[in-house]
Amino acid sequence: MKRHFKKIAFRCAFTTGMLAFAISSSIIFSASAVEVKGTLKTLPQELENVGIQEHLGQKVDLDQFEFTDSADGKKHKLNEYFQDGKPTLVNLVYFECPMLCTLVLNGVLEGVKQLDWQVGKQFNVVTISINPKDTVEMANKKRDTYLKSYTETPSQPHTLAEAQSGWHFFTSEEAQVKKFADQLGFEYKYDAQQQQYAHPAVTFVLTPDGHISRYLYGIEYKPKDLRLSLLEASKGKVGNVFDRILLFCYHYEPSARGYTLKAMRVMQLGGLGMVALLGGYLTVFWTRQRKGKTT
Repeated sequence: MKRHFKKIAFRCAFTTGMLAFAISSSIIFSASAVEVKGTLKTLPQELENVGIQEHLGQKVDLDQFEFTDSADGKKHKLNEYFQDGKPTLVNLVYFECPMLCTLVLNGVLEGVKQLDWQVGKQFNVVTISINPKDTVEMANKKRDTYLKSYTETPSQPHTLAEAQSGWHFFTSEEAQVKKFADQLGFEYKYDAQQQQYAHPAVTFVLTPDGHISRYLYGIEYKPKDLRLSLLEASKGKVGNVFDRILLFCYHYEPSARGYTLKAMRVMQLGGLGMVALLGGYLTVFWTRQRKGKTT
């Protein structure tokens, strides 16, 4: 995986002007939207007031919230888990959800499995139940299941101790988690008839100090999107120089719900690469010329 990203970064940095132009054209073409006209349909009553109100850039008041950590069964201030300078993926789910929550958590699990970064080392994950009836035992069972699967990845072995220190499962009181969800812009409600929670499928990316950096939607999370969103949230502090080149070249596109190549930046890097190569060649050439004149 690391070698793969290095190759992409290298190509990004030294792409020629012609290649950059081709990429730019293809992106512009593929990004062209086709407007489909139609009548708006009324949402089902169960889905009214359910969705996301994005609060990008706003700071979550981490000192305000207190949740019960399944690891020790004790209440902790949320800011305790944001003191190591790492970006954090946040999920709001409930542990007896029959479908959507499991799909979201599975998507996060499969995505982070494919990263060569480790939970607890380069980033953290916080999973909080929105159901006040969920127990610590239920949260702990879910935690054991996901950490076991995560640390048994053959291609990318991960340390259990680091995973335990980095992926936390919490239960909550209704008032606390509702206020937390409001700050994130996560709108959900309980359907008494179905005895289920209606909620959106989303993973939040928070900066080390609690600012909302990115919303990742859906039940599948591409390793590239996870990596770039975490790198973005850390302001380049996580990862290496190749990752920072990638972040410079890629831009989050809301309509695509993911990161896409930004043609202008590719062209800029391509131009810088050509200038660097030309400068290096001329330096060698002039040095040899001077040596030839002195002999």
